[in-house]
Order: sequence, then C-alpha cells, then structure tokens
Amino acid sequence: MARLPQTTAFVSVTRSSWHEGLIEGEVKASSWVWSFRWCFQKGELQVDPSRGRALIREPLSRFLENSDYQLEPGSNYSFTIRSQF
Repeated sequence: MARLPQTTAFVSVTRSSWHEGLIEGEVKASSWVWSFRWCFQKGELQVDPSRGRALIREPLSRFLENSDYQLEPGSNYSFTIRSQF
C-alpha cells in the first residue's frame, strides 16, 4: 500500500496579544515561507505572500484554531499536512 504524501509545517510565533485578539508569526513548509496574522476574535487569517497561499491557508487555520491558547511568542511548533509541497 502506498504511503500518503505529507509535509511538516513549522510555525514560529513572533507576537501575540490577547487584548487585541491576535497572533502573528511565520510558517515554513518545504521551501515555502509565509507570514501570518491570526485575528482569533474575528476568526480571520491573513497569509502573505499570496504565492502558495492556497496550499497552507486551510491547514494553518485548523492548527491555529486548535492551538491558539497554547501558542506563545518565541516558541516553535509543527504540524503535518497531508500533501507534498
């Protein structure tokens, strides 16, 4: 049976503010790098640059929604994407 493709994404949190309701950081997957801004009070996720955004937006959103209260600035995290980048 063939293995399903997967890529590990690495998340670095650079800033968080519970007062403002946001978390900012960077996510890397394979050779791709994006910055993100998660406004969790509004449920809005901004990902830049636009190149490859469609690949990371949904899995990053799920990760942030499941982990937002545990994420701290200066910390690094990872999650697996069921896709080959």
